Amino acid sequence: MKPADLLHADLLVAGASELVTPDPAMPGSVRRIPDGVVAMGGGNILAVGTSDEVALLVDSSQAKQVDAAGGLVMPGFVDCHTHLLFGGSRAREYTARLTGDPAALESLGVPTGIAASVDMTRAASDEELLIAAMGRLDAMMAQGTTTAESKTGYGLSAVQELRLLLLNCRLEADHPVDVVSTLMAAHDFPPGATGSQRDAYVDLIVEEIIPAAAEEGGVEFNDVFCDEGYFTVDQARRVLEAGRAVNLEPKIHTDQYSHLGGAALAADLAVVSADHLNFATDDDLARLAATGVTGVLTPLIDFAVAHPRPVDARRWIRSGLQIGLATDLCPGGWAVSMPLAMQFACRLCGLTPEQALWAATAGAARAVQRDDRGVLAPGYLGDVVVIDVPRLEDLIYRIGHAPVTRVVKRGTVVV
Repeated sequence: MKPADLLHADLLVAGASELVTPDPAMPGSVRRIPDGVVAMGGGNILAVGTSDEVALLVDSSQAKQVDAAGGLVMPGFVDCHTHLLFGGSRAREYTARLTGDPAALESLGVPTGIAASVDMTRAASDEELLIAAMGRLDAMMAQGTTTAESKTGYGLSAVQELRLLLLNCRLEADHPVDVVSTLMAAHDFPPGATGSQRDAYVDLIVEEIIPAAAEEGGVEFNDVFCDEGYFTVDQARRVLEAGRAVNLEPKIHTDQYSHLGGAALAADLAVVSADHLNFATDDDLARLAATGVTGVLTPLIDFAVAHPRPVDARRWIRSGLQIGLATDLCPGGWAVSMPLAMQFACRLCGLTPEQALWAATAGAARAVQRDDRGVLAPGYLGDVVVIDVPRLEDLIYRIGHAPVTRVVKRGTVVV
């Protein structure tokens, strides 16, 4: 190629011990390039390969140089399941639960669980919620996250849920991390609601909250918690079909604590993602795989709640289910690190390092319909992370240790 025909890079990430990137066509498969280099221009990736290969394609003489210094280079993480916006702290509740003694919770003398976060979120001002969420996003970005989904769900009224959606829009506008907004008015029922009051809340979601959210704009997905004690399969179907009618794509939390049938509903509706799935059967998983649903694995919340049945992700792999990985950052499990989620996915759930990497990047991107990222290849977004470990195996092996040294977002160094 003649010099005049070369692509012109404005950012070059070089000096890696190893570059790893998912193969988007083969779930769980990863390409590994010793001495890997990423050349970017205009916010997108121009070329990926060894330093010699990239030099044949790209003129980097004017490019800003990022030295990976013998580290691991990989795509920016996509955290495809978070409850980023919430008020207050449930640290006292969390530590009380560690004892396993119900009296310890009762001694707090305050609501617990989702109801507690609803009270604290409603009581917080917009600025308080934004400052807290921005801090969490900063911490996520420092751990290599470049795209994060953010659910509502701690408002549980029309006014409060729509307020949280507007705050999501402000987060997206004001933070380097791309924020993908999900309406989850069907996270739980309003505190104290029983019997017919629960049915009335479903009516409110379907007839008022979802249409208003769609009209306001800025939200892409509609989620529901379909599990024992939460929304029934019939209620969940109403909520998801109402969202789809106004172009909000369906997602579902389901079969986390019981086999209620939510996974079968997810397959029937061909939702974008079905999350948790601790109690899903092999038949459920096969149906989800056949309909193209992405299963989202959340090992850190299983750890935080001492789940009696952590997911065996090897069953998901055998079924052919495409996997996304997420932190499930929420008041009940304050976790911001996708590298830690990868480490737990391998040790507790049975994924290989390659499968965990694929799930944390390309798979997670599919769970939020962002097929322009999560892969280091020409044409993809220039979202790149450098970690101070020599190989992918070291990232998994060094539990709780993920020294991210550089984060590049759309071709710009942000960490």
